[in-house]
Amino acid sequence: MEHESLNNWIWDGLYYHPHLFGGLMLTAALLGLSTGYFGGIGVPSLPHLWSDVGIFQKKKRGKKRVRVYMDGCFDLMHYGHANALRQAKALGDELVVGVVSDEEIVANKGPPVLTMEERLALVSGLKWVDEVIPNAPYAITEQFMKSLFNEHKIDYIIHGDDPCLLPDGTDAYALAKKAGRYKQIKRTEGVSSTDIVGRILLLLKDAKRNDSLLNGEHQESISEDARVSQFLPTSRRIVQFSNAKGPDPNARIVYIDGAFDLFHAGHVEILKRARQLGDFLLVGLHTDYIVSEHRGKHHPIMHLHERSLSVLACRYVDEVIIGAPWEVSKDMITTFNISLVVHGTIAESNPLALVGIDPYAVPKSMGIFRLLESSNNITTSSIAQRIVANHEAYMKRNAKKAEGERKYYAEKKYVAGN
Repeated sequence: MEHESLNNWIWDGLYYHPHLFGGLMLTAALLGLSTGYFGGIGVPSLPHLWSDVGIFQKKKRGKKRVRVYMDGCFDLMHYGHANALRQAKALGDELVVGVVSDEEIVANKGPPVLTMEERLALVSGLKWVDEVIPNAPYAITEQFMKSLFNEHKIDYIIHGDDPCLLPDGTDAYALAKKAGRYKQIKRTEGVSSTDIVGRILLLLKDAKRNDSLLNGEHQESISEDARVSQFLPTSRRIVQFSNAKGPDPNARIVYIDGAFDLFHAGHVEILKRARQLGDFLLVGLHTDYIVSEHRGKHHPIMHLHERSLSVLACRYVDEVIIGAPWEVSKDMITTFNISLVVHGTIAESNPLALVGIDPYAVPKSMGIFRLLESSNNITTSSIAQRIVANHEAYMKRNAKKAEGERKYYAEKKYVAGN
């Protein structure tokens, strides 16, 4: 009876604690003990037991992580770039991004607006990017493709449904397609770097309408359509970019606000520093009206929903207030449980605007305001000035790109994707 009771106890243990009893049996085997040691208990032979418990069953290997690669110039980073990388990440487990070199951009498209360092900072700051390869070639050559497959363990090369042609008219991704390692994503409508350059050039045209530099063919090369955003915001797109989670009850919430127009490397740097000061970073995006009121009638370059997606795509941002008030009030601090309000030392303003109430007067009086030293002095205006300073080169580039854009839309077909 005692043997039967002990036998039942062992089998109960095997059922409820298989790893523990399996370990005991394995230890017994390693010590050279036989089942006779358990005389009369009725323990099955070890080979049978191992089969039942699964000790010697081949350990299942974890599913191979799929690594995908996407490259680009990522000049004047916008939500279209971010959405392309979000879609690319959805096709695999790890996303490796190649950032095309300055020299390659000049040879294939014209002068870039942002430096390699600035473009690397923007790409690295996106929440979907796992690794970055600097100075990637514009065309996927056979040698580079082999290095992607062999050294970087890439499974698939990704690109949008819009054609990417080399100066000789050939497909830049022909080799990847031939190798059967190419996947396509849907292009994000309503924005492109060409479109953004066009908006900035239109601002120049408005500001210097009587300037001789903007007469004749120069005026014709800038489409008036660029004045109006073609972006059609949807709630689904915002959800796709959102982290979809709020702060923990005891989280230290840091708040920073601004226009975040023409999202750039300086924005990434200050958001990273702000996030390091707490557990949750809440970003307030000012309305187009507020931005225009404080920076001038030609601002913002990017509209509120465009700016919101660019900020949401940043890996350091947890939540965004779309249309935040200019002043940080006591009620707002209480509503969002804000622990700290921060602002960078590099900020833009319209010198002709009337001096008003300090928007941070309340958090300062509460002792929860901090000024963050900005190590990067790049601003939206300084980027625009780069384009203005080289407007002839960018006008020629845009005229060439505009023709490709028109052809794309004329031949455009529906492509499944999100």
